[in-house]
Amino acid sequence: MIKHFNIRVYALIINERMEVLLADEIFRDTRMTKFPGGGMQFGEGTLDCLRREASEEFGQELRITGHFYTTDFFQKSIFHDDHQLISIYYLAAFTGPLSFRVSTQVFDFTGDGDQQSFRWKSVSLLTPDDLTLPIDKKVAAMLQDHFNL
Repeated sequence: MIKHFNIRVYALIINERMEVLLADEIFRDTRMTKFPGGGMQFGEGTLDCLRREASEEFGQELRITGHFYTTDFFQKSIFHDDHQLISIYYLAAFTGPLSFRVSTQVFDFTGDGDQQSFRWKSVSLLTPDDLTLPIDKKVAAMLQDHFNL
């Protein structure tokens, strides 16, 4: 039985080569590829959440350029049986040159526990199968429609 909402906020960061930034992660022993972002905390607005997540994940600021999509269907959390997931996606850009490592390899990290790496993927080559989470899969298809690819 669903008793809680879990609100997630994500950045769709598209560079000048029409590539979108993807995050490869191990979280709670689950490997996933997703868009950068994370969970909104109590007392936080969606844009504040995205800015905080950017600071935590990249160590740099984002400029949010517009709203892209908010979940419009029921989605149960894969990590919590009693949570309904609501995801909000914004188009965004970095305010300065990248100050973090971007890999060309999928899951480019070693070691144990929760980990994360980032890589660019051409929007024209992006497919729903490139992403792990159900809502991200929908957004991947929407990105191609948005950019008429």
